[in-house]
Amino acid sequence: MIQINNYINGEFQPIKDFLEDTNPATGEVIANIPKSGLTEVEKAVNAADEARISWSKLSLEERTDWLDKIADALEYRSDDIASLESLDTGKPITLAKAVDASRSVANFRFFAKFARDFSVENFEMDDAMNHVVLKPVGIAGLITPWNLPLYLLSWKIAPAIVMGNTVVAKPSELTPLTANLLSEVIHEIGLPAGVVNIVHGLGSEAGQAIVENSKVNLISFTGGTITGKMVAATAAPMFKKLSLELGGKNATVVLEDTNLEESIPEIARSGFMNQGQVCLCGSRILVSDKIWDEFVDKFVDYVKSMKVGDPSSPNSDLGALVSLSHRDKVESYIHLAQREGGEILCGGKSPKLPSPFDKGAFLEPTIISGLSHMSRTATEEIFGPVVTLHRFKSDNEAIEMANCTEYGLAGSVWTSDVKRGKELAEQIETGMVWVNTWLHRDLRVPFGGVKNSGVGREGGRWSLSFFSEAVNICVKE
Repeated sequence: MIQINNYINGEFQPIKDFLEDTNPATGEVIANIPKSGLTEVEKAVNAADEARISWSKLSLEERTDWLDKIADALEYRSDDIASLESLDTGKPITLAKAVDASRSVANFRFFAKFARDFSVENFEMDDAMNHVVLKPVGIAGLITPWNLPLYLLSWKIAPAIVMGNTVVAKPSELTPLTANLLSEVIHEIGLPAGVVNIVHGLGSEAGQAIVENSKVNLISFTGGTITGKMVAATAAPMFKKLSLELGGKNATVVLEDTNLEESIPEIARSGFMNQGQVCLCGSRILVSDKIWDEFVDKFVDYVKSMKVGDPSSPNSDLGALVSLSHRDKVESYIHLAQREGGEILCGGKSPKLPSPFDKGAFLEPTIISGLSHMSRTATEEIFGPVVTLHRFKSDNEAIEMANCTEYGLAGSVWTSDVKRGKELAEQIETGMVWVNTWLHRDLRVPFGGVKNSGVGREGGRWSLSFFSEAVNICVKE
């Protein structure tokens, strides 16, 4: 049993009320975590407030040096990160090593270098010079989800503190282990007390207390659209800076000239990576009528070959979903699809696995055909290993289908004609589109969605801008 504690003002706090953390692959309780509320959040905010002035007075170079120290310490524990992430989320250890552990280190390294190299703008007039100065906002409230726990926590903490802010962060109560590891790393390297405070608990209690606190100057939230609306409803009237990265129902557009042998493994990856529990996953696959039969046959064969099982095995392509209750939700959409007239081409049920995994939240990768592109299954976010297939006859029809949902986070286009692919991508109402690839991330580019997929952008200079206040100083000569 792992004991998790809040990390506030450079100290691990004794636990009072607690929640249980469960391994979704086995159903075993693996940790106790604090059930924090207003008292704990206020203590963390006060610590961040006390540290704010001295931290902001450090030079940018000094703060970037701290980011590099964090990165070095995390890299030293990269195997621990991968093991804990796999244990906590149910994802395959291979994915946790390749994505979660490596990216968590890379986020700190990236923002250290990017901040050092970043040049603020100056605007010359005939008789004056305008100097743009980026000042810290103050205290950053960071709320992160369970699907990519340390990956997304580091994505927010690194730019927040490098710009001179202090932090109160709340990781998901479903996946607290690597946030606790980050607390240990920060403590071991001696980051000044109060700069980063990590408070565990429920979103409705600890998360809401962070959003409501008048001393917290900005909120960066990644999670579901419904929760995001509640965050915005609280934060906006308080005039807090706000960044919301919310849900997605992303389209994968497969044109008739696509090289299927090369693209199908990547299209399957885009639909099922992390058991489909990635906001960027391509859960609606739109296929040209001219290659429909060939694509469906090859895609189904490929997905049927994917292995679901023990997350610690290097042979597992998919692990468990994050919880039994979440699997129930995903399965409810499979049942809905059948009521809506859909045909299950593969998957749709829990695999038969040996003990202890027979008690885990596993689900076979599922392909559904025969649904209207306007059906609930095809337009509502499922966030699991379920994709729907839809055929189109023209590029215009594909664009119309891609844009028919309330979401607009990401998407991909697959074609041998790159020019045509880029032109089609520009017509999709979404924050990010890949052509002939998926989740090929350059950390300098803007990340975020349109419509109900969010507000604001993070990444590169957008992160530095969000976590700072731009002040203009005009000097007349």
